[in-house]
Amino acid sequence: MNTLPKSCGIGFKPGHFAAIRQEPGPVSFLEVHAENYMGAGGLPHAQLTALRVDFALSLHGVGLSIGGPGRLDGDHLARLRLMCDRYQPDSFSEHLAWSSHGAEYLNDLLPLPYTEETLALVCDHVDEAQEALGRRLLLENPSTYVLFEQSTIPEVEFLRAVALRTGCGLLLDVNNVFVSCTNHHIDPRAWLAAFPLDLVGEIHLGGHAEEELPSGPLLIDAHGTPVADPVWTLYAEVIDKAGRLPTLVEWDNDIPEWSVLRAEAARAQAILESGGLQLARAS
Repeated sequence: MNTLPKSCGIGFKPGHFAAIRQEPGPVSFLEVHAENYMGAGGLPHAQLTALRVDFALSLHGVGLSIGGPGRLDGDHLARLRLMCDRYQPDSFSEHLAWSSHGAEYLNDLLPLPYTEETLALVCDHVDEAQEALGRRLLLENPSTYVLFEQSTIPEVEFLRAVALRTGCGLLLDVNNVFVSCTNHHIDPRAWLAAFPLDLVGEIHLGGHAEEELPSGPLLIDAHGTPVADPVWTLYAEVIDKAGRLPTLVEWDNDIPEWSVLRAEAARAQAILESGGLQLARAS
């Protein structure tokens, strides 16, 4: 069950530990990548244990390889279960992607063809993960840079089908929507209009990079810059339609000072509190 507060959170970075404890507002929950905490102890666990007293926690997996062939890695699932038992997170999420082949981990989140065969595989893996973890999983829409000729199911319908078949929820990454739709020349508002917002348990916001190619701009989900204004606007329109939802600001590369992240969080919180009506106005 997802019990995150319907307010703003931040992806926790260890360098911000002291600043967060001194000046947390408006942040009400923190998110960490599960794979960074699979050791038995040390400073990472000491910090997270201290923060868990005061903050709700979202546990975000990046290495389960939900879309990979074969069964999920049982050892990885067991370590995730230990993390969940230890910290009792308010939410656990993973990506609609694959990131491993056999014993090799590729350190990336790679896209899938949307076919009936892939749908059955992903549903089996979501069921396997939810049973092993004893909790509901939120599945995140990917950022993509290529399309597969063999895809027969629209992405939104694929995500909806996974959720309805398995009982999982969805994590809506608005930046990923903007990145993918721009790259594939799709209207992001049309994509969002078809998306089942009633199944969303958490929203992600993040920055992206842009490269100019002969065919036009290519956006990259880089998480190293502020949230772009068009993404803020789409986010506000989602909140206007869906109501308040737990919202996380991600910033994983070129990490800024805590004050910069707090400002991004404050902007998201203002949109949540206004019901999305203050579309892209900066705080």
